[in-house]
Amino acid sequence: MNIDKYKNLRYRLMETEDWPLEYMFKFIAPNHEGNVDRIKAFLPRDGKITFKHTPNLKHVSVTCIALMDSADEIVEITEKVDEIEGVIVL
Repeated sequence: MNIDKYKNLRYRLMETEDWPLEYMFKFIAPNHEGNVDRIKAFLPRDGKITFKHTPNLKHVSVTCIALMDSADEIVEITEKVDEIEGVIVL
C-alpha cells in the first residue's frame, strides 16, 4: 500500500474544524465476487448506503454518507476499500 496515496485527502480533511462531520464515500466496483459485500464490511454501520448499477450490470456505484469523527477514520476506510481489486475510489 502506498502510504502517501491519501496524504492530500487527509490534509484537506484535517483543515476542517467541524468534527464530527458528514462525509460521503463513493466507490465503483465490478459487480462480481462479493465486491459490494466486501466494501459494505468496511463502511460505518450507521451510514446511509445506496447502490446504483450500470445498465449492463457490470459495475456498481456504492455511496455511503456517514457521520465521521476524524480524518484518520475516513482515510483508513478509504485505504481498506482501495485494496479490493478492481474498485475505483472517487
